[in-house]
Amino acid sequence: MTRSPHRAHPASPPVTFDIDALDLEGHGVARRDGKVAFVRGALPGERVVARIVRSKPRFDVAETLEVLKENPSRVRPRCPHFGVCGGCSLQHLDSRAQVSIKGRALEDTLWHVGRVRPETVLRPVVGPSWGYRFRARLSVRHVPKKGGVLVGFHERGSSYVADIRECHVLPPNVSALLLPLRELIAGLSIRDRLPQLELAIGEAPADTAVPASAAPTARRQVVALVARVLEPPTEADRARLREFGVVHDIEWWLQSKGPDTIELLDADRGAVSRLAYRLDEFGVVMPYRPTDFTQVNHAVNAVLVGHAIRLLDPQPTDRIADLFCGLGNFSLPLATRCAHVLGVEGSATLVARAHDAAASNGLGARTEFAQANLFDLTPQAWHDLGGFDRILVDPPREGALAVAKVLSDPTTPRPARLVYVSCNPATLARDAAVLVHEGGWVLRAAGVVNMFPQTSHVESIAVFEPGPVPAPAPP
Repeated sequence: MTRSPHRAHPASPPVTFDIDALDLEGHGVARRDGKVAFVRGALPGERVVARIVRSKPRFDVAETLEVLKENPSRVRPRCPHFGVCGGCSLQHLDSRAQVSIKGRALEDTLWHVGRVRPETVLRPVVGPSWGYRFRARLSVRHVPKKGGVLVGFHERGSSYVADIRECHVLPPNVSALLLPLRELIAGLSIRDRLPQLELAIGEAPADTAVPASAAPTARRQVVALVARVLEPPTEADRARLREFGVVHDIEWWLQSKGPDTIELLDADRGAVSRLAYRLDEFGVVMPYRPTDFTQVNHAVNAVLVGHAIRLLDPQPTDRIADLFCGLGNFSLPLATRCAHVLGVEGSATLVARAHDAAASNGLGARTEFAQANLFDLTPQAWHDLGGFDRILVDPPREGALAVAKVLSDPTTPRPARLVYVSCNPATLARDAAVLVHEGGWVLRAAGVVNMFPQTSHVESIAVFEPGPVPAPAPP
């Protein structure tokens, strides 16, 4: 029997549950008296004693108190804060089993939401299970009752900041900064006016020196921290931040309002950001600013980009559309394999950044970037973009419903292949249903991408090819 580290509400009596499955939040799913229960901290195949902490007409939410029968893949969580900190939800499950369960969750969602099944299940895209998180948003709170300043993720299901002293999904050198950052912020005059730190880790450009003792392939890491400041720091505060940056090799940024207001702490001294990531398979270096959207897991992103492009199978004469292109994460690598790429993105700022990145990589002649709201895409707007041989779609969690509807319109010319990279199985399944059932597309393959190990977050990739166009419904 295993005692759970998870906390439970003391009001209701303990209940025994047999766990059937895992939901997309990482909670065990059980049924009791015909009612669904979501049991935190429980795994499929387990029998647990839990306490109901929230009861709704259609479902209950419970906290595991004790595991009577364990899943064979249950492991001891590496982090002492697991169960309190909301940053992870699956540390109690073996990493390989996590990937397997995410694969089943993807297939189940495609079927139950979209009534579609892939002809082939792709091998999972995986990478390091720990120390992978190169982006993070850390909350900051000055809480005298807990000893001062806290820096970390929120407590699970709460707006409170977890009292964490280490984090194993962050790189070790960044995890080691959590306590020094507490001490630093506690000494600032604006400690009550600094609610957030945004972390971005990248690689310095090729011309940046690395220590002489480093391996020949070593690259200098750049750690950037963006301090969200609700009032300007004093000169003494700036001096403290600057000294901390020198000691710990931190690139400090200040953000007073929205993401576009960020500025380097030493911008007046001519300093510039040196954040970048590399896609070595394609010889591409992607510069970025710390608040730009980039994938949190650089290792998996590099594998994913190569995998997606091989699935798309670009030909040297192709014109390809990269929809929701962001900084050009797929556009620039694609441009090394085809005649021309049009990247379409809703943010004018990201369009400008993608254009600059293409120029810096010598790909300006083979790329073009356009700003457009793809959530309101119409057949005419699509026609105005010109024809495409292949399409890659990488939308946010909201998915690409308007794109799916346009590509299912019988008047829309069909590309040879569509690759859809998804961060939300439910919207992928919804859009796949439109493509398959309304547009006659065929879901050739789909598989998971383990971008966020130790969490229940499911990313995936799907490949569609055109099939027979459905006959119009009779009047």
